[in-house]
Amino acid sequence: MSWKTLDDMELGGKRVLMRVDLNVPFENGVVTDDTRIRRLVPSISDVLRAGGKPVLMSHFGRPKGAADPALSLQQLVPALETAFGVPVMFVADCRGPAAEAAVAALPDGQILLLENTRFYDGETKNDPDLAAEMARLGDVYCNDAFSTAHRAHASTEGVARLLPACAGRLMQAELQALDAALGQPQRPVVAVVGGAKVSTKLELLGNLTTKVDYLVIGGGMANTFLAAQGKEIGTSLAERDMTDTAREILEDARTAGCRIILPVDLVVAQNFAAHAPHQTVPADACPADAMILDAGPDTVALIAGTFEQARTLIWNGPMGAFELPPFDAATNAAAQKAADLTKAGQLVSVAGGGDTVAALNQAGVSADFTYISSAGGAFLEWMEGKTLPGVAALMA
Repeated sequence: MSWKTLDDMELGGKRVLMRVDLNVPFENGVVTDDTRIRRLVPSISDVLRAGGKPVLMSHFGRPKGAADPALSLQQLVPALETAFGVPVMFVADCRGPAAEAAVAALPDGQILLLENTRFYDGETKNDPDLAAEMARLGDVYCNDAFSTAHRAHASTEGVARLLPACAGRLMQAELQALDAALGQPQRPVVAVVGGAKVSTKLELLGNLTTKVDYLVIGGGMANTFLAAQGKEIGTSLAERDMTDTAREILEDARTAGCRIILPVDLVVAQNFAAHAPHQTVPADACPADAMILDAGPDTVALIAGTFEQARTLIWNGPMGAFELPPFDAATNAAAQKAADLTKAGQLVSVAGGGDTVAALNQAGVSADFTYISSAGGAFLEWMEGKTLPGVAALMA
């Protein structure tokens, strides 16, 4: 990949304008999950160690192009100081005289946090004037927010084309992991795609059938494919109007030499509730008054065998209703198998997406995967084979 990292930049005495993602959960004046903040520590530490002055910019919530005190980044200063271990100054703007004066006054060894970029309507419109004003606040641009790289915004794409630009450590790790998973992977490659709807992941499925050797389909999405094969799915969540599309995907996969793996047995219940009475049935024997809530043990064994043959795994989406025990069994078992193979050095495993991360955390295996992406939409668009503007700008 032809993008630069912090190692390629002269940072001593330079103002390093850093696009980060501080869009963290925040309730009652407290950051309730500081994962995104903690993952910025390597970049911040390296910039400070090299004698650079970090100037942070980020969005926070959806203020719709106008200032909103409830969405001010100033509220995050205590959490940032705790994570970074140095003073964090704040300025109530991300452009103009006040921001420029704050940057000029920033002492060595400290950090400056700019106000929410989305307080300006031009941010999401990638306004060139706003990007130019932002660019005046730095000598070097560092994008460490892969999670926003799928958006061509002023702070993610516009500024990158106006300053010497590089990827931060988090962005670097994301790009290297993704390249290892789909760009230049060790084969065979298996992808796990779960979730509720085929319609939201059409481009993803279409891209993966041409890139991977095995495609495991789970969750509600699998129900649509089972229906497309003429199997009874009872009252299960499914997109029955998408069965023709599902059959097309199955045919495209056959043509491309990609083996699609669907459930061969099912865990079904009459109620969508934790610990609902349930039974395991063959994939063609779902009762008319029952719903499919998980894949069965034979399917788990099939998936585990596929993982054993693979060398690279990409995971997006759970196998079943993982939020409702015991219908988390297939997801947990498959995740544990992937983790065990990864720890044994037999598998490169990359996962991403909100439900995916939650499911892997619940299974207690996140730390054992090769890489867990902190991105949601960007990870999905990358899996779909799309060009991410924030990444493309770093390669200009």
